Amino acid sequence: MNLIELNRALRQLRLGAMAAVLETRLQQAQAEPMAPIDFLSCLVSDELTRRGDRLLERRRKQAQFRDPQVSFDNFDFDFNKKMNRSLVFDLATAAFIARHDDALFLGPPGTGKSHLAQAIGKAVIDQGYRVIYREAHILLEEIAEAALDGNRKEYMELLATVPLLIIDDLGMRKLGPTAAEELLEIVMRRYGRASTLVTSNRPVEDWGKLLGDSAAYSVSKARKTPLSPEYDCDRLNAVSPVRQPSRKAARCG
Repeated sequence: MNLIELNRALRQLRLGAMAAVLETRLQQAQAEPMAPIDFLSCLVSDELTRRGDRLLERRRKQAQFRDPQVSFDNFDFDFNKKMNRSLVFDLATAAFIARHDDALFLGPPGTGKSHLAQAIGKAVIDQGYRVIYREAHILLEEIAEAALDGNRKEYMELLATVPLLIIDDLGMRKLGPTAAEELLEIVMRRYGRASTLVTSNRPVEDWGKLLGDSAAYSVSKARKTPLSPEYDCDRLNAVSPVRQPSRKAARCG
């Protein structure tokens, strides 16, 4: 089997990374020289690296972040000296996801809630977790569209099981009459099973008026879900579904 045939065979086996670097690795093996096991190890490592990179890229696209360029590197932590940076980076380690904890970012517009939520989401993907990011009004629109298409059950199952669901900008736009019921269903199905990160510019005490369904809001309060008004406005809290909410907080406004 010559080089062209070997390259073709590797691609048929879906070992595209090996095929792409085969000639380069052969030249390296001749120049150094390399033991056969080292040559094979390099090819396998190339394939694994490329697959890992593609998996991360695919998960970032599937998350559908609103601002693909945001990261911790381009966030101005000096803008708010009171922010608890250690808590922010603790969330970025994804340890709260392993515990099925939730997080709530509250604060006025322009204080970095969405930026941090997306940066944390990307860091979580790098830790090997799947993430879905949606602005609140878009999430509700997609649920309505799924219902019209007959796919609501499947879509809600996806929302209920993804390891991290980020619901951004709750309260920035007026929500429909069924918003409370839809959000409550998502939260209750995920609670204690998967992590949810919510950002809002409205104090939790106003969420009943915002959602327009006092009954659903009251149920969420009684069940102590992340919709419960236990968190201080303008703060970031890491919340456990079984413990009382943490009092460690980072100012977001």
